[in-house]
Amino acid sequence: MKRAIFVPPFGELADPRVLAGLAAAAEERGWDGFFVWDHIMYRAPVRAIADPWVSLAAVACATAALRIGPMVTPLSRRRVHKVARETVTLDILSSGRLTLGAGLGSTRNGELEPFGEVTDPHERARLLDQGLADLARYWSGDFEPVPVQQPRIPIWVAGEWPNRRPLQRALRWDGYFPINLPGPDALAGLTAEIGPGRPSGDPFDVIVEVAPHEDTGPWERAGATWAVTGFSLQPTGSSVLAAIEAGPVW
Repeated sequence: MKRAIFVPPFGELADPRVLAGLAAAAEERGWDGFFVWDHIMYRAPVRAIADPWVSLAAVACATAALRIGPMVTPLSRRRVHKVARETVTLDILSSGRLTLGAGLGSTRNGELEPFGEVTDPHERARLLDQGLADLARYWSGDFEPVPVQQPRIPIWVAGEWPNRRPLQRALRWDGYFPINLPGPDALAGLTAEIGPGRPSGDPFDVIVEVAPHEDTGPWERAGATWAVTGFSLQPTGSSVLAAIEAGPVW
């Protein structure tokens, strides 16, 4: 199982230079990935928020081996052709280290309705499916240059437990990030469903969020391929650095 740092670029971490420094420290300490939240606004007390794409560009330039990406991008509030350009550019900049996390997004954080974005969940789901299909088309050669990674940039789809529709969507792509799982037993049930839904031999990632210093053994035994260490809504640089320096294996 691979291990990653997973931070909201909020508060102290709204400075991309801070994020780049933390990512460089994570790479030096042996972590496998560094992922950032993708938000325009967020509920109180959060106010300072960094753009994920600019931040990830800084992270890409500060590292050489970490897998990086947004976790997760709600495609319904993005212009997909612009996302296509951003993702390919970032994949080239990082020499093929980008993973795109995608999902419906949430109405809880005040970043949809105030900006005229779609709030209906069924329409957001339709736009997500259409957006993912369009991205694959742009990446396959409709736009140039094409990504470093072939046949395309990996896509991890997020979904809230216990909803199964996001899992069915994820099975068409490269990974599933179930949010708010109650525990490893729930994950084991999901991974049992994933096997029959995928062509034999096709790689598929299962991502779980864990707390700093949490024992990840039960999650790995339940089928997780990535454990991403998450933090509070307004983490300090020192708290993230402490978790990084403790190392990716407990």
